[in-house]
Amino acid sequence: MAMDLHNKTVTVIGAGRSGLAAARLIVRNGGRVKISEKSPRMELPEEFRLWAEQAGVAMEWGGNTRELVTSSDLVVLSPGVPIASQPVAWAKASGIPVIGEVELAFRFCSKPVIAVTGSNGKTTTVTLIRNVLAEAGFGVCLCGNVGEPFTDFVQDMSRIDYVVLEISSFQLETIEHFRPRIAVFLNFSQNHLDRHKDVDEYFDAKKRIFMNQGPGDYAVLNAQIDRISDLVPELRASVVLFNEDTAVNPNHQAVLKVAGVLGIGEEVCRKVFGEFKGVEHRMETVRTLDGVDYINDSKSTTAESGRWALQNIDRPIVMICGGRDKNIDFSVLNDLVRRKVKRMIAYGEARGKLKKTFEGVVAVDERERLPEAVEQARKSAGPGDCVLLSPMCASFDLFQNYEHRGRVFKEIVSSLR
Repeated sequence: MAMDLHNKTVTVIGAGRSGLAAARLIVRNGGRVKISEKSPRMELPEEFRLWAEQAGVAMEWGGNTRELVTSSDLVVLSPGVPIASQPVAWAKASGIPVIGEVELAFRFCSKPVIAVTGSNGKTTTVTLIRNVLAEAGFGVCLCGNVGEPFTDFVQDMSRIDYVVLEISSFQLETIEHFRPRIAVFLNFSQNHLDRHKDVDEYFDAKKRIFMNQGPGDYAVLNAQIDRISDLVPELRASVVLFNEDTAVNPNHQAVLKVAGVLGIGEEVCRKVFGEFKGVEHRMETVRTLDGVDYINDSKSTTAESGRWALQNIDRPIVMICGGRDKNIDFSVLNDLVRRKVKRMIAYGEARGKLKKTFEGVVAVDERERLPEAVEQARKSAGPGDCVLLSPMCASFDLFQNYEHRGRVFKEIVSSLR
């Protein structure tokens, strides 16, 4: 189902990692690329900048212009660009097709895809699936929302047997033919309500992961999702349920079900689970200083991921949270925060909302930036306590992404004397 891009003009909206990777794939397949970025001129990787000059890639910065978009044969959206944005409206008004980076990559993908979506736990689950496949002797690539763009891998898949893809609701909004061999829906809770108008729209975006599946494909579903009974009758793929035994780690259960579909024995999974050290920025112990453990949970961008972190720590917690609000109701954690958190340090754009939500539950200090928040957390923690960065918010007020936020936190903590 490869897309014919020969001599086609394609405008890529967004100059982040996914946008740059999409541009490379388009040029390799005979297309002409223009990149439109609303932010002021960014520092591009030197390798890409030199390549773009040689390939004749046109770029505009500081805003999207209608003329650039409407003089295209195709528009490709980076995941961070909403489908309600002005460039999409211009393209649709001119009859120009609009797809996302994941859809573009899938049109050139020659190997089966295992795609994982959900509100929380995606990165851990896709990493475990990748490790299980590798342990079983398969060639596998891990990409998507986990960090490496899908489009970077599809040009040469000679050593790959399976693509393991972490996929967000943003990426699912712009698919057309995307059809994973195995689609996993891990869980569902409020998230991204700054972009989706309500939880119903968010759920509808998530369930698009199944829309092109048919007989011979597999839909792996968490049995505890509230809307599961409504979703299952809509599916054409074979349905596999997990998390019917809530005493077992649901991420592990999902991995076991995927392995079972592929004929990989449970013993392989158990070996991988036993050797797994976790993923960076998810409950990652940075150091112990003066009897206090510092934990980096920068991957936490929802109330439910904050809940998971709090539930898995068994000592007094000084909690650092904040960033850009995603219109999440944090009050669902009131009882847990009351029981587990010794003091809360709120920083960034959402600090006022966090203070208003929790000030009757726990002592809350406000700080503008992360370094001051860490400094206050250190003053508030004593031997036997834990300082936990679990932001429960997006990172884009002060950082490029959650990885950048986590790295900065680790640098700050490592520099403490």
